[in-house]
Amino acid sequence: MVIDLPFPWVTLLSATLIIALAYAIYGLTGFGSSITAVPLLTHFLPLRSVVPMMLIFDLSAGIVLGLRNHSAVARDELLRIIPFMVAGMLIGVTLLVRAPQRPLLITLGCFILAYAAWSLVFRVRQRPISVAWAAPLALLGGLFTALFGTGGPIYVAYLARRLPDVRALRATISALIFFSGLARLVLFTSVGLYKQPHVLQLALVLLPVVMGGLYLGSHLSRKLPAHRIVQAVWAILIAGGTSLIWHNL
Repeated sequence: MVIDLPFPWVTLLSATLIIALAYAIYGLTGFGSSITAVPLLTHFLPLRSVVPMMLIFDLSAGIVLGLRNHSAVARDELLRIIPFMVAGMLIGVTLLVRAPQRPLLITLGCFILAYAAWSLVFRVRQRPISVAWAAPLALLGGLFTALFGTGGPIYVAYLARRLPDVRALRATISALIFFSGLARLVLFTSVGLYKQPHVLQLALVLLPVVMGGLYLGSHLSRKLPAHRIVQAVWAILIAGGTSLIWHNL
């Protein structure tokens, strides 16, 4: 079967390279695919096409990686987060469908810059925090998850201070991202985002790139310090976030 996509070769090549980078990071760290890919892909494709396409990739990656360590998942933390996350997602998908694209992209650019700067500059000691933070951070994470697929760093900011065991942290983050993906799949399908032309076809073409990026990241995770690589990526994303804001202003 031949899939005919009405995109210039520059768009397809750029999307391929961006997706490979994003899922190599996912393979290294267990998160970070959307926060890497979405701001870069929106230079070439509409936001309302990029977000549902990335959801397909995240669900596929979650099946491959996220369910391997299910026994280590902190279920009590998931039960605190999920109700508020779903509430935030309902707000986010409403904005994604109804709000103008330009202010949404400016918001995304500001979020990327703020998170990248925080990751590069600050070295805050990871002291435990109260469970009272679960509600507001999960609500905010759900909002950004539905809008851009970038709620992962917000969940990590909470869970990293609740779960000192690295294996439990990675497993819980992966399970949370996978569950949020299933919830978004229901929401996105119900509002018709998958009826847009060529979204599913482009996702099918790029899915092997996702798997290749995951394999590369998983392989490198045994040889390289992941946090150094992520810091380098955030530095690159500062340029991408700045460009996103500048272009949409």
